[in-house]
Amino acid sequence: QLQLVESGGGLVQPGGSLTLSCAASGFTASGFTFEHVTIDWIRQAPGKQREGISCVTGRGETVYADSLKDRFAMSRDNAKKMVYLQMNSLKPEDTGLYYCAAVKFGSCLGLNAAAYDYRGQGTQVTVSS
Repeated sequence: QLQLVESGGGLVQPGGSLTLSCAASGFTASGFTFEHVTIDWIRQAPGKQREGISCVTGRGETVYADSLKDRFAMSRDNAKKMVYLQMNSLKPEDTGLYYCAAVKFGSCLGLNAAAYDYRGQGTQVTVSS
């Protein structure tokens, strides 16, 4: 069973930066490898619908929500089975619970906050002065 664990959240002042990490494990006997999954970052802000932020393919190709692509950068390290989200120039409206989610044999053709096979428990990001 694939497991995803997020880390790196916390309290940051407006204008600050954070890097979130997502560690993947549990590929043994799964029938697929880390390179076969696309990883999405999704966030749930208070009082708002869950939002797809970004997606990365097994080859490292990325897709971003238009409103965030100038401030957020996603990357992955297949050897370490890790995915990262670098968030810059953070705003109070970036506050929320950030999840990483995996899609087996996905394509990152679109950002869908509800369509995934596995999801982590999330890490809280709070942007406040």
